[in-house]
Amino acid sequence: MAKTSTTLQLSTDADTVQLGETLAQFAQAGDCILLRGHIGAGKSSLARAFIRFHLGAEAEVPSPTFTLVQVYDLADVEVWHADLYRLSHTEEAVELGLMEAFEAQICLIEWPEILGDLAPETSLDIELDARRDGHIATLTYGENWKRRLKNLDADA
Repeated sequence: MAKTSTTLQLSTDADTVQLGETLAQFAQAGDCILLRGHIGAGKSSLARAFIRFHLGAEAEVPSPTFTLVQVYDLADVEVWHADLYRLSHTEEAVELGLMEAFEAQICLIEWPEILGDLAPETSLDIELDARRDGHIATLTYGENWKRRLKNLDADA
């Protein structure tokens, strides 16, 4: 499957929030968004903005670092926010129920490297890189996201 890549400059925290909100507008049941990058790259900030878009700006969105998964009920789908940093084996991710969630929910996965080949082929893969002048987000996606993200530079 051919993949497309788009790179965005996120100069401020507000830019990261805007990207999360923009992705939240286009995400649908069965979508998986893989959030990659070093500690402090903005993975959690982007995920929180995505979730708050649906729940409201004041919604409490704790990090799933210790719980591993936080689930948020929306009107017609759940959003699963998972932080796999503390896992050491792919089987542990399977035990969390992620494979089933990939099929019918929206999943935001921090530190998805532990998934290996279990990451859905149709995932939106976002690599975040912190720099002195902000963050760089490189989005890599297939046909299922291409139409939805065609105006991303203007929306994000």
